[in-house]
Amino acid sequence: MQQAPTPWQHQTVLLHEAVDGLWDAATGPRPDGVYVDATFGRGGHSRLILSQLGPQARLLALDRDPEAIAHATTGESAIQDPRFTIVHAPFSSWGDVVAQQGLGAVDGLLMDIGVSSPQIDNPARGFSFRFDAPLDMRMDTTQGESAADFLARASVDEITEVIRTYGEERFAWPIAKALVARRDEGQPVRTTGELSALVARSVKTREIGQDPATRTFQALRIHVNRELGELEDALDAALKMLAPGGRLAVISFHSLEDRIVKTFIAKHSRDEVDRRVPFAQPKPLLLRSIARVKPSEAEVAGNPRSRSAVLRIAERTDVPWSPELAQSDVASSRTKGGRSGKGGRR
Repeated sequence: MQQAPTPWQHQTVLLHEAVDGLWDAATGPRPDGVYVDATFGRGGHSRLILSQLGPQARLLALDRDPEAIAHATTGESAIQDPRFTIVHAPFSSWGDVVAQQGLGAVDGLLMDIGVSSPQIDNPARGFSFRFDAPLDMRMDTTQGESAADFLARASVDEITEVIRTYGEERFAWPIAKALVARRDEGQPVRTTGELSALVARSVKTREIGQDPATRTFQALRIHVNRELGELEDALDAALKMLAPGGRLAVISFHSLEDRIVKTFIAKHSRDEVDRRVPFAQPKPLLLRSIARVKPSEAEVAGNPRSRSAVLRIAERTDVPWSPELAQSDVASSRTKGGRSGKGGRR
């Protein structure tokens, strides 16, 4: 196991691309616009947004990680700007927080739904198999069930389902069986090192360049933080809360997340002909797809963790929101278990 580097540094991924995607390049941000950074992290996106907003604009930030809130509000890193407000909350609740703040319709929503480097590199958070530490994995350490607690109570079938669904791990059942067998022997897995070693013994073949524990750690993190359900809730709120012309910019880091974002934008931005009623009026569309952006070669070279990032940008049309129009195929394709548990990413 490695020693963690300190202090834990964070490089914001797709910084300029994501912020530029929040408004039309020809017009720039609205002078009195309301913008939301639903995943503050260490504030890279928020600080750049603030540098481009007018004096009458507002930026609301959210983060479920108490350490991120502290970074934004205390010490040398605190943001001292009357246009800025940050709230300790999961990003799925951004619409409710906007309403509570009395801000009205939103002109731009940014979500960077990757795990931040300070979370990965701090052994105490239990996200990484590179360090031996308590197996926590919660984004919000003030509530919810840790990964170790989940493994201490779940059945073989439950653990298998989580690892197979969220990690796409073909050895999910042998891993789950080994975890429960160890628990039944009075030695439940409680640390990242114990879990990593157990997975290494259970995975028969390894992908080149990938630690055998990678998929299992991803799966447990997604489950503990209800990440996919959080993303779906946040996207649903965008249809209702974005103003006409308001922009949605989402950065995802693995295929399960990106598939949800891609499907959501496509569903609400593409005309679909019902073959049963071919001459029916097309459904009014709530979104217009703008762009799909990947990190440049230079960014990947400077920050290898950015290599899997995908930024998708969409714009709200002027079609009024209604519950009927907001219904999406995403709801019927939600991953099993995605809505279980508490909390969410960040």
